[in-house]
Amino acid sequence: MTCVVPLLMWWGYKEIKSQIVQPQAVLVLGGSTKNLEREKFTANFAKRHPNLPIWISGGSPPRSTQKVFAKAGVDPDRLHLDYEAVDTVTNFTTLVDDLQAHGIQSVYLITSDFHMRRACVIGEIVLGSRGIKFKAVSVPSPKTSEPIEKTFRDGARAILWVATGYTGAEETAAK
Repeated sequence: MTCVVPLLMWWGYKEIKSQIVQPQAVLVLGGSTKNLEREKFTANFAKRHPNLPIWISGGSPPRSTQKVFAKAGVDPDRLHLDYEAVDTVTNFTTLVDDLQAHGIQSVYLITSDFHMRRACVIGEIVLGSRGIKFKAVSVPSPKTSEPIEKTFRDGARAILWVATGYTGAEETAAK
Protein backbone atom coordinates (compact mmCIF):
# COMPACT_ATOMS: atom_id res chain seq x y z
CA MET A 1 0.00 0.00 0.00
CA THR A 2 2.84 2.42 0.74
CA CYS A 3 4.10 2.01 -2.85
CA VAL A 4 0.68 2.78 -4.26
CA VAL A 5 0.32 6.25 -2.70
CA PRO A 6 3.46 7.77 -4.33
CA LEU A 7 2.50 6.17 -7.63
CA LEU A 8 -0.99 7.68 -7.46
CA MET A 9 0.46 11.07 -6.49
CA TRP A 10 2.88 10.95 -9.45
CA TRP A 11 0.06 9.99 -11.83
CA GLY A 12 -2.18 12.75 -10.47
CA TYR A 13 0.60 15.31 -10.86
CA LYS A 14 1.16 14.24 -14.48
CA GLU A 15 -2.56 14.50 -15.25
CA ILE A 16 -2.85 17.98 -13.75
CA LYS A 17 0.29 19.18 -15.53
CA SER A 18 -0.91 17.81 -18.88
CA GLN A 19 -4.11 19.84 -18.51
CA ILE A 20 -2.19 23.05 -17.81
CA VAL A 21 0.55 22.81 -20.45
CA GLN A 22 -0.73 23.89 -23.86
CA PRO A 23 0.75 22.10 -26.87
CA GLN A 24 3.17 24.11 -28.99
CA ALA A 25 3.00 21.86 -32.06
CA VAL A 26 1.12 19.04 -33.72
CA LEU A 27 2.81 15.66 -34.22
CA VAL A 28 1.09 13.35 -36.69
CA LEU A 29 2.00 9.72 -37.11
CA GLY A 30 1.43 9.32 -40.82
CA GLY A 31 -0.83 6.50 -41.90
CA SER A 32 -1.01 4.34 -44.95
CA THR A 33 0.45 5.63 -48.18
CA LYS A 34 -2.95 4.92 -49.78
CA ASN A 35 -5.14 6.48 -47.10
CA LEU A 36 -5.02 10.18 -46.26
CA GLU A 37 -7.45 10.08 -43.30
CA ARG A 38 -4.89 11.18 -40.69
CA GLU A 39 -3.66 13.99 -42.92
CA LYS A 40 -7.22 15.18 -43.71
CA PHE A 41 -8.17 15.08 -40.03
CA THR A 42 -5.02 17.00 -39.12
CA ALA A 43 -5.60 19.63 -41.80
CA ASN A 44 -9.01 20.39 -40.26
CA PHE A 45 -7.52 20.28 -36.76
CA ALA A 46 -4.79 22.71 -37.89
CA LYS A 47 -7.39 25.25 -38.99
CA ARG A 48 -8.62 25.39 -35.37
CA HIS A 49 -5.00 25.79 -34.14
CA PRO A 50 -3.59 28.28 -36.67
CA ASN A 51 -0.37 29.12 -34.84
CA LEU A 52 0.95 25.60 -34.33
CA PRO A 53 3.61 24.04 -36.55
CA ILE A 54 2.73 20.57 -37.85
CA TRP A 55 5.24 17.72 -37.82
CA ILE A 56 4.27 14.70 -39.90
CA SER A 57 6.25 11.50 -39.61
CA GLY A 58 5.84 9.08 -42.50
CA GLY A 59 2.54 8.40 -44.16
CA SER A 60 1.37 9.51 -47.55
CA PRO A 61 3.77 10.81 -50.21
CA PRO A 62 4.83 14.44 -49.64
CA ARG A 63 2.95 15.79 -52.66
CA SER A 64 -0.31 14.14 -51.57
CA THR A 65 0.11 15.41 -48.02
CA GLN A 66 0.87 18.94 -49.21
CA LYS A 67 -2.25 18.91 -51.43
CA VAL A 68 -4.46 17.96 -48.48
CA PHE A 69 -3.16 20.86 -46.39
CA ALA A 70 -3.26 23.32 -49.31
CA LYS A 71 -6.89 22.38 -50.01
CA ALA A 72 -7.70 23.06 -46.34
CA GLY A 73 -6.00 26.47 -46.56
CA VAL A 74 -3.16 25.59 -44.17
CA ASP A 75 0.03 27.60 -44.75
CA PRO A 76 2.65 25.21 -46.18
CA ASP A 77 5.32 26.89 -44.05
CA ARG A 78 3.73 25.23 -41.01
CA LEU A 79 4.46 21.75 -42.35
CA HIS A 80 7.52 19.75 -41.35
CA LEU A 81 7.49 16.48 -43.30
CA ASP A 82 9.76 13.66 -42.19
CA TYR A 83 10.05 10.34 -43.98
CA GLU A 84 12.92 8.74 -42.04
CA ALA A 85 10.68 6.52 -39.92
CA VAL A 86 10.05 2.91 -40.87
CA ASP A 87 7.58 2.11 -38.08
CA THR A 88 5.80 3.57 -35.06
CA VAL A 89 8.83 3.58 -32.75
CA THR A 90 10.94 5.42 -35.32
CA ASN A 91 8.08 7.87 -35.93
CA PHE A 92 9.05 9.20 -32.51
CA THR A 93 12.81 8.57 -32.40
CA THR A 94 13.52 10.32 -35.70
CA LEU A 95 11.73 13.52 -34.63
CA VAL A 96 12.09 13.87 -30.87
CA ASP A 97 15.45 15.65 -31.02
CA ASP A 98 14.18 18.04 -33.71
CA LEU A 99 11.17 18.87 -31.58
CA GLN A 100 13.42 19.49 -28.59
CA ALA A 101 15.83 21.60 -30.68
CA HIS A 102 12.87 23.81 -31.65
CA GLY A 103 12.04 24.31 -27.97
CA ILE A 104 8.84 22.29 -28.19
CA GLN A 105 7.81 21.00 -24.76
CA SER A 106 4.30 19.79 -25.56
CA VAL A 107 2.51 18.46 -28.64
CA TYR A 108 -0.84 17.24 -29.81
CA LEU A 109 -0.25 13.63 -30.85
CA ILE A 110 -2.52 12.63 -33.72
CA THR A 111 -2.99 9.10 -34.97
CA SER A 112 -5.82 6.67 -35.65
CA ASP A 113 -7.86 5.47 -32.69
CA PHE A 114 -6.93 1.81 -33.27
CA HIS A 115 -3.25 2.79 -33.07
CA MET A 116 -3.44 5.24 -30.15
CA ARG A 117 -2.69 2.88 -27.24
CA ARG A 118 0.64 1.84 -28.76
CA ALA A 119 1.46 5.40 -29.81
CA CYS A 120 0.82 6.69 -26.29
CA VAL A 121 3.08 4.09 -24.69
CA ILE A 122 5.90 4.86 -27.11
CA GLY A 123 5.27 8.61 -26.79
CA GLU A 124 5.45 8.47 -22.99
CA ILE A 125 8.83 6.78 -23.23
CA VAL A 126 10.48 8.54 -26.20
CA LEU A 127 8.98 12.03 -25.91
CA GLY A 128 9.10 11.78 -22.13
CA SER A 129 12.84 11.04 -22.31
CA ARG A 130 13.24 14.59 -23.62
CA GLY A 131 10.71 16.17 -21.27
CA ILE A 132 8.10 16.56 -24.01
CA LYS A 133 4.45 16.14 -22.99
CA PHE A 134 1.60 15.28 -25.31
CA LYS A 135 -2.16 15.34 -25.58
CA ALA A 136 -3.58 12.46 -27.61
CA VAL A 137 -6.06 13.26 -30.36
CA SER A 138 -7.61 10.23 -32.07
CA VAL A 139 -8.66 9.99 -35.68
CA PRO A 140 -11.85 7.90 -35.83
CA SER A 141 -11.52 4.62 -37.69
CA PRO A 142 -13.63 1.50 -38.26
CA LYS A 143 -10.69 -0.73 -37.31
CA THR A 144 -10.48 -2.48 -33.94
CA SER A 145 -7.62 -1.75 -31.54
CA GLU A 146 -4.29 -3.33 -32.27
CA PRO A 147 -3.24 -6.42 -30.31
CA ILE A 148 -1.76 -5.57 -26.90
CA GLU A 149 1.34 -7.57 -27.83
CA LYS A 150 2.35 -4.83 -30.29
CA THR A 151 2.14 -2.29 -27.49
CA PHE A 152 4.37 -4.37 -25.20
CA ARG A 153 6.86 -5.10 -27.99
CA ASP A 154 7.16 -1.48 -29.10
CA GLY A 155 7.20 -0.20 -25.52
CA ALA A 156 10.23 -2.44 -24.93
CA ARG A 157 11.82 -1.16 -28.14
CA ALA A 158 11.27 2.44 -27.00
CA ILE A 159 12.97 1.68 -23.68
CA LEU A 160 15.83 0.05 -25.61
CA TRP A 161 16.18 3.23 -27.68
CA VAL A 162 16.28 5.46 -24.60
CA ALA A 163 18.95 3.21 -23.05
CA THR A 164 21.08 2.54 -26.14
CA GLY A 165 19.98 4.67 -29.10
CA TYR A 166 19.03 1.46 -30.94
CA THR A 167 15.39 0.98 -32.01
CA GLY A 168 15.45 -2.60 -33.21
CA ALA A 169 13.71 -1.35 -36.37
CA GLU A 170 15.69 -3.56 -38.71
CA GLU A 171 14.26 -6.72 -37.14
CA THR A 172 10.64 -5.54 -36.96
CA ALA A 173 10.67 -3.93 -40.41
CA ALA A 174 11.50 -7.33 -41.88
CA LYS A 175 8.49 -9.02 -40.21
